[in-house]
Amino acid sequence: MQDFLDKIDYDVLISNNLLGVVKDALSIASEQGLPGENHFYITFKTNAAGVKIPKMLQIQYPENMTIVLQHQFSALTVDKDKFSVELVFGGVPYTLVIPFKAITYFADPYAKFGLSFEAPEHATPLEEVEIKDTSQKSQNTPAEIISIDKFRKHK
Repeated sequence: MQDFLDKIDYDVLISNNLLGVVKDALSIASEQGLPGENHFYITFKTNAAGVKIPKMLQIQYPENMTIVLQHQFSALTVDKDKFSVELVFGGVPYTLVIPFKAITYFADPYAKFGLSFEAPEHATPLEEVEIKDTSQKSQNTPAEIISIDKFRKHK
């Protein structure tokens, strides 16, 4: 049974619904690929509960990381509370698992659309992702990790 609420937290309701927009956009990309010039910048807390990334990325990005989903990603899967995607780093494919609650920023620059979210309050140690053993070298160039600062509005 749900606890009795002493107030309605509209910020939480709005945030949850806006995360639904992110989930729906990722679902479209998962099912049919990215249409036209659409592409996604996704910033997330690397130390949030449920995040699974390679240890080398956790060391390099102990707090936040931005990934770009445009041309070189595969195996995008969207679940109720998280999504996973395969990206190539240093010629090696890795699967990243990112809970929606870990996302702090989502943008589609082509559509001039962006959303910011509050960071999760409690972080727990992350789980390390195993390297996929691929016998053939990847033809893709490594995924680019960029600083989100250049996309923020400066006052």
